Amino acid sequence: MKKQRIIVAGAGPAGTVTALKLSQLGYSVTVIALPRPFSACEGISERVLQGLQNAGLHKALATIAAPSRRNANWNGSNSEANTERLIRRDLFDQALLQSLQETGIDVINGRVNKVEVNVERCVVSGKDTHNLPIQLEGDFFVEARGRSTPSGKQPRMRGPETVSLLQHWQGDPVTAQSMATSFTDGWAWMAQFSDGSRYTQITVAADAKDFPSKSGLQEYFLKRLKQLPEALPFYQGATPRGELVARSSTAILTHNPIDDASIRIGDAALAVDPLSGNGIFQALSTALVAPAVINTILQKPHSKAIAQQFYRERVTHAFMRFARMGRDFYKMETRWPEQAFWQQRQTWPDQQPMHEPVVPQQVSVVERPVVKEDLIELEDVVITPDQPLGIWHLAGIALAPIVKDLQTQPLVDNETLASRLRAKGFDGPRLQALTSWLSDQGIA
Repeated sequence: MKKQRIIVAGAGPAGTVTALKLSQLGYSVTVIALPRPFSACEGISERVLQGLQNAGLHKALATIAAPSRRNANWNGSNSEANTERLIRRDLFDQALLQSLQETGIDVINGRVNKVEVNVERCVVSGKDTHNLPIQLEGDFFVEARGRSTPSGKQPRMRGPETVSLLQHWQGDPVTAQSMATSFTDGWAWMAQFSDGSRYTQITVAADAKDFPSKSGLQEYFLKRLKQLPEALPFYQGATPRGELVARSSTAILTHNPIDDASIRIGDAALAVDPLSGNGIFQALSTALVAPAVINTILQKPHSKAIAQQFYRERVTHAFMRFARMGRDFYKMETRWPEQAFWQQRQTWPDQQPMHEPVVPQQVSVVERPVVKEDLIELEDVVITPDQPLGIWHLAGIALAPIVKDLQTQPLVDNETLASRLRAKGFDGPRLQALTSWLSDQGIA
């Protein structure tokens, strides 16, 4: 096999995971990326941490802080039940680059200015950090530059126009923690590390009548921050580091994130509302399937349409799921029903429920594309209203044959179901997972 070259623009979690896997599959991979020009912080859940571990990003994992307390003040109620892990994105991103370089992947520190893609080739041009020209040709292009990715005249779905204003501070050593709080025309998130590094961010409507021009952003930001008593401990006695950073945080879905020689992954494909706290999770979810999609297009062109269908449906489904999750969380804030910020976000993207009730008649077995041995193949999967893309395996077990078998028999109780499954060789956690799922679907 000719060693085909794949060019990846961006080295965040999505770009890094995709590049590493493609290299393992035998492709020649070149990554073009620039470090983030400002200091930023994110909070992640244990679920995201597990995803990073599964992706093998051990160097990046070493930069993530231990779990710390996460407070939430929403709709006038305070909660301290959760924890999250804080990430300094400059250290995290640097570790991602190191993982790429140590694997032998060609990394160019530079900026992509132009991408030309046709049916068989891609041409990428730009400038490196020494202002020298970059000119590369490849067999496939992976767009992983996040929210800053140009639209490329692609039709996109946009949520309410939103902007986040971020300020980095430095103060005395403190207890690591984070805080989310709502206010009249937006919400805020604050975080602090034990060494006294602190971050305060407010998220507001970018199209609000009182949203200022660039020259008035600092005054606008500080005025709102000082109106939040919950934010005071995060900046009191601290000194600002760097300038205030304004970032678009509008939810955006690219309707066609893939063609014959290019693919969009991470925030370049679907950028979710930051309220969900699932940015890195979504980046990983696309990066874990993108290599199989690319591998199928390049090695099995006759299956290209199936691979593209699989990826488009997966991206759209994930975006809508998290858009509705954000909508439902915004609905929990009921104190300012007349404020445009809350009105818009409590009704977008639609009124379809996050989870629909399932009856056995809605559970079916159909043939759909799945990831199988680093390729996209057609297999029998189980479709439900809550899982319209289908479930291939549950607890490592092919689900479709079991559902087909049970659907031909009278409805049974869980004890009888468990006996039948044991007779098929299932026991322990696998038996428990199967019994629970089948019961939830009304099959038992």
